[in-house]
Amino acid sequence: MIELDNITKIYRMGKVEVPALRGVDLTIKQGEMVAIVGVSGSGKSTLMNIIGFLDKPTAGKYTLEGMDVSRLNDNKLAELRNKKIGFVFQTFNLLPRASAISNVELPLLYSGGGQRHKRSLEALERVGLGARASHKPTELSGGEQQRVAIARALVNQPSLILADEPTGNLDSSATTEIIRIFGELHKEGITVILVTHEPDVAMQTQRIIRLLDGRIISDEKVKNNNTSVSKRKGVEN
Repeated sequence: MIELDNITKIYRMGKVEVPALRGVDLTIKQGEMVAIVGVSGSGKSTLMNIIGFLDKPTAGKYTLEGMDVSRLNDNKLAELRNKKIGFVFQTFNLLPRASAISNVELPLLYSGGGQRHKRSLEALERVGLGARASHKPTELSGGEQQRVAIARALVNQPSLILADEPTGNLDSSATTEIIRIFGELHKEGITVILVTHEPDVAMQTQRIIRLLDGRIISDEKVKNNNTSVSKRKGVEN
């Protein structure tokens, strides 16, 4: 599904060049569930942003589902991103004054998709929140807010889910539920890529890709992904 060939990303700060990715080669198959891990500054968020068309590589080739997207213009990338990719972030990024279902409807407003209410309610039901559709984010726990964010990511029926530290603000119980949902999506054939600094979360995936100083230093299959996340301590339910 995803092929990255010698991807380089250099940020320029005045006359100073800061390399974020240094010749990354990566292939991810349709339906895989993959974790990208690394210390702060390793390049994992930059890699995620390039995969999700939120940033462009300085050099290299990026192919998504057989399409060379490296040189598409911003409008084409935005259109493709809205159709193919669902995003989940650590901070949820929900509109605080809007109901859960209104938050889920947002991608459909941009895509012009019909049956917004029906499709959004189905997405909420998919993550177990159909009965909470009218609640605002302030009336939901952290774990429920993240499930709303996942429903929003799913409403356009993407083939790829990108999740950047999706359990970073959650306690162990909420984390277990979020990872279970991602696991179910993976079983349905959706490709799931998680950026995480939590080893126990990474172990719930099929494959762990480690970055350091903008390079992939290891790419390993998870031999036994039954590591429990229930032992970790979080900050929010």
